[in-house]
Amino acid sequence: MNDKPYCNGQWTAARKKSFITSALRRASSRWAPKFTCRKNARTARNTYTCSLCSKSVGNKDIKVDHIQPVVDPVKGWVSWDSFIERLFVEKEGYQAICVACHLIKTSEERLVRKTAKLR
Repeated sequence: MNDKPYCNGQWTAARKKSFITSALRRASSRWAPKFTCRKNARTARNTYTCSLCSKSVGNKDIKVDHIQPVVDPVKGWVSWDSFIERLFVEKEGYQAICVACHLIKTSEERLVRKTAKLR
């Protein structure tokens, strides 16, 4: 049995999944509701308000974040349909947060994911 059945025998199933996931995430960067979320957080030229800590930050310090993680940290990967549905949400599914809050939120989600794997 071939352990690399994809892309002319060059990729494993995991590599194929990674490629498709990456392509979808790149496509989501052009999703209009993300731009709307960022625009709604703008208070002045190059100034945005973080929806978690209410701090004013510049253009480089604001991130548009999914309120609900694209891949649930407890359940993990479910299906492509679930991934796509959670990746391409409407503007209510996004929040504009500062880099500091994004790091905290990401690390909390990572901890939940790690804890769930140990069960």
